[in-house]
Amino acid sequence: MKTNGPWKIIESHEKYKNNWMKVCEDKVIRPDGKEGMVSLVEMEDGISALSLDNDGYVYLADQFRYSTGKDGIETVSGAVNNNEKPLDTAKRELREELGIEAEEWIDLGLVNPFNVAIKAPHTIFLARKLKFGKDHQKGAKKIKLVKVKLEEAVKMVMDSTITNGPSCVLILKTNEYLKSPNPPRITSPKNILSKK
Repeated sequence: MKTNGPWKIIESHEKYKNNWMKVCEDKVIRPDGKEGMVSLVEMEDGISALSLDNDGYVYLADQFRYSTGKDGIETVSGAVNNNEKPLDTAKRELREELGIEAEEWIDLGLVNPFNVAIKAPHTIFLARKLKFGKDHQKGAKKIKLVKVKLEEAVKMVMDSTITNGPSCVLILKTNEYLKSPNPPRITSPKNILSKK
């Protein structure tokens, strides 16, 4: 019998699968010893990237989201394809969606947007030393660039103008990171990733 922490998995059934996600239903023995069912949505790993220029402006994406039925302002985000590294995905998505390239990338950690029933880990990055070019949006994407001061983006999180979970975390973590008297140095391989 397989286990997941204190949970014992009696059997697992895949109910649905496409290129981006799968839905499974597990018959389990819960930590209290009783039998139960758990449904889990597993999505591709993702990234979110926030670009910040030397004047304190950040560049966000305003786009329609089918799940909410309306436009929303977010950081750039996307799914990690195949064996792609999260940093490579972040570079690709920022270039495709907003036409921005960055020389410095700061890894601000991992976010689990809704880990009660959805497995969708997101690595979040701060991009700096920016170069601007033409975007290369694909498919159904119709993204409008939104340029605001970081302080304004923080206010947009706090007043729920920005509601996307990874975007909120990334904006707030960036704000705290920049306020730190001793943020990690550019040479730190743990937090700073150089453009290759």
